Amino acid sequence: MSEQSDALKERALRFSLDVLRLIDKLPRTISTDVIARQLAKSATSVASNYRATCNARSRAEFIAKLGVVVEEADEAVQLRAIFARSVGTARKNYSQ
Repeated sequence: MSEQSDALKERALRFSLDVLRLIDKLPRTISTDVIARQLAKSATSVASNYRATCNARSRAEFIAKLGVVVEEADEAVQLRAIFARSVGTARKNYSQ
């Protein structure tokens, strides 16, 4: 595993934890509970899906799994940009 990959894993994990801490500070209402639950699922899935991406068995599987990370990272603009660029790089390298 590369240093860059390890750094992205750490960053995605920190993002998940930061979002969960933020959610804990929200007032308890029906609407915030719905939003908080979806946000928690999305934020934590970024890290877990990226870990799965790193264990891909082929380049095609890596690209597909990284696409899932991009979709889930939609709430995290900066991470989404990083993962989206990674998909582009992986596709470019795969086609060569």
